Amino acid sequence: MQSQATSRILMIRPVNFGFNEQTAESNAFQDIKLAAQTKGVAQEDARREFDEMVRQLQAIGVDVLVYDDTADPYTPDSIFPNNWVSFHASGTVVLYPMQAENRRLERRPDIVNDLAERFHVARVIDLTHFEQEGKFLEGTGSMVLDRMHRVAFACLSPRTHPDVLAEFSRKTGYRTISFYATDAAGKAIYHTNVLMCIGDTFAVVCLSAIADPDERLMVRQELEGLNKRIIDITLDQMACFAGNMLQVQTRKGQKLLVMSTRAFKSLTPKQIDQLDDYATLVHFDLSMIEGNGGGSARCMMAEVHLPLK
Repeated sequence: MQSQATSRILMIRPVNFGFNEQTAESNAFQDIKLAAQTKGVAQEDARREFDEMVRQLQAIGVDVLVYDDTADPYTPDSIFPNNWVSFHASGTVVLYPMQAENRRLERRPDIVNDLAERFHVARVIDLTHFEQEGKFLEGTGSMVLDRMHRVAFACLSPRTHPDVLAEFSRKTGYRTISFYATDAAGKAIYHTNVLMCIGDTFAVVCLSAIADPDERLMVRQELEGLNKRIIDITLDQMACFAGNMLQVQTRKGQKLLVMSTRAFKSLTPKQIDQLDDYATLVHFDLSMIEGNGGGSARCMMAEVHLPLK
């Protein structure tokens, strides 16, 4: 069975980070007031937050593969690479269709080619042609993968279209579980990975974001059927990015659960005690990245499950 977590993480160091007008309509986690107040320092502060997160992960023993963004073209959200690419233990690389036009410019064939020098890439699945039909699936933002059992959970939204999800399933063999989810204001949640994190033996999920009781029960039963212990978070905790976590591991196999400091502080002592049974909790101050970008720690990390050559 494939491992759920990897010690190899791809991250993109920002060059032009900032509030992205093209994504704000569907991403309620972006803070327009903060963006106006921090416009002059957003890039500098985000770069500092990014570098500190990389430094600490590397010090713990995670193999962080860092690539610098390019100044041209303009890509304010390049710090979130998990939306345009995913890497799989089968040697498969998947490229995804993105809703915002300036986010499509984040796709970097040079990075994929560079990784292919070190890792075995057997095939590339390119789903980007769906952009021409106005249909999107933004990688492991739109889907939360149980890699061990090859199951993809996806809340449908303007950025997660069932047709692309079905094509992903057909080409990868993943079984898909789709549902609808909304925040406290009733707005569709733009990415599944802000309400759900799946680890090897646990799952953090905001079940109350799934309004339909049948869908909520289905998601719970699917997770339990995969032998995941459920840690249910509230809508307020989800708004603090408590669902936007990722289980990784060190080179020596130590399990880590990576999140932002804001997410960590939103957890109750009981939840922290529960999660600490499964992994060492590590967190970083990502305030500028969260406020302007509307994404958090998990969004910044694209797991590299490709086999070494």
